[in-house]
Amino acid sequence: MANDDETTPPAEATAVAEAPGAEAGEENGKLVQTVEIKDIGPCKKHVKVTVDRKAIDDRFNEKFTELTLSEEPQVRGFRPGKAPRKMIEKRYYTTVADEIKSQVLMASLEQLADEQAISPLSPPEFDPNLVNIPKEGPFVYEFDIEVRPEFDLPEYKGLKLRRPTHTYTAEEVANEKKRLLDPYGQIVPKDSGVAELYDVISADVAISFQGKEINKLDEVQVKVEPQLALSDGVAADFGKTMAGAKSGDVRVVDITLSQETATEQLRGQTVQAQFTVKDVKTTRQPELTSDLLESAFGVSTPEAFTELVEAVLNRRLEYTQRRVAREQVLQQIAAAAAWELPQDMLRKQARKTLARKVMEMRNAGMSDEQIRGRSRILEQDVLKSTAEALKEHFVLQKIAEVEKIEIEEDDIDTEIDRIADQSGESPRKVRARLEKEDLMEAVAADLLERKALDLILGSATYEDYELNSEAQQGEVATVEQAVLPDAPAPAPAEGEAKGDSAS
Repeated sequence: MANDDETTPPAEATAVAEAPGAEAGEENGKLVQTVEIKDIGPCKKHVKVTVDRKAIDDRFNEKFTELTLSEEPQVRGFRPGKAPRKMIEKRYYTTVADEIKSQVLMASLEQLADEQAISPLSPPEFDPNLVNIPKEGPFVYEFDIEVRPEFDLPEYKGLKLRRPTHTYTAEEVANEKKRLLDPYGQIVPKDSGVAELYDVISADVAISFQGKEINKLDEVQVKVEPQLALSDGVAADFGKTMAGAKSGDVRVVDITLSQETATEQLRGQTVQAQFTVKDVKTTRQPELTSDLLESAFGVSTPEAFTELVEAVLNRRLEYTQRRVAREQVLQQIAAAAAWELPQDMLRKQARKTLARKVMEMRNAGMSDEQIRGRSRILEQDVLKSTAEALKEHFVLQKIAEVEKIEIEEDDIDTEIDRIADQSGESPRKVRARLEKEDLMEAVAADLLERKALDLILGSATYEDYELNSEAQQGEVATVEQAVLPDAPAPAPAEGEAKGDSAS
């Protein structure tokens, strides 16, 4: 009778529905239905579907005939199979109507997906439980749905692109070795007591806005990286500001607050964080034993470790080259399109978009710590970062469609094998982790975009330029503390605080 598919979101129902059979009241095995599609805003359409009544009546007739002749239905006063048709219809109408609604809705949605050029971004805004089969007239249902933007692709082959290149110096290789080995070392007091990049400082932090203290963080311990990301703000020049600091020194760092902070008046504002340094520590590097190298990095000699580090740096350079290329491709292609992505859509797509970015960073050989820092940066202005990433995704996805690029199951298997090889895990464990974290879709999307980008880059001509250290994206230290207190004070206006301040 009525089945669970009634509560399945329409997009999912479309994906799992079986092709409708050649039922009476249908043409060539398809429902007779009319579809009206209207634009109701950027990337949003309203869909109204009207299913012809005859197909519905024929299904009712077939089901009630089956029930009338069945030995199963029980109507008081009548033996099985002997109850009058009208009594069967009256008793079982609601159950049969629910079953037919489910059948017709799934068949209609599948037909809609096959026949209409709609590229949904998410399931329709539609609850099947709110529509019913009428006793007379056609079956009508309607919904709103977010779709990909419509735009024309200009020529994307033979583009002229600028490509960053770089040859890593011995110092840069040594710094990367240190970064990779730090998690296996021991944090100890620094003899000189002077902070440098990659040291660890402990400090009390007083945060103020427009001269008024709004929060205080005690004994914050943080690694000195080029950037520092708190849960709700980023200090872009943290490393430069803290370099040379020692116990007792006071350094003031500018922190740009997230666009997602709960206090609307402070979104995107810059606050000042006064770091009073209490002590400076450094990491004592571990001895490069064969056991450590083998267990942590899968190599057995210091020479092989050096080769591994150089390979990691070159993969990161390739990641930078592809990121820069994507930006240029988007700039050239998007110039011919009007990009207006609604904020509610950006919020809904933020998680999937960040997942795709994480996959790109994993492909570049970045550690979990590096990915966490860069992800924190993206989250600070999630709407902006999502909009930029979605535009890249739409462009590359459309190119993939034009070029008939597809992702097969073998591609997924190969990618999982590659990730497993990089991480030292078994392919089965990698697949289980990706499925648990709901990242399989991100893997497929990343592969599709990669193939489309490879096609573009393969036909491009390049002007190489040197990627200096200043232009390279620096590492990001992260701490879980927030700039604003749990009950943050709104931004002061005209020298006065609106509300209580927290210390």
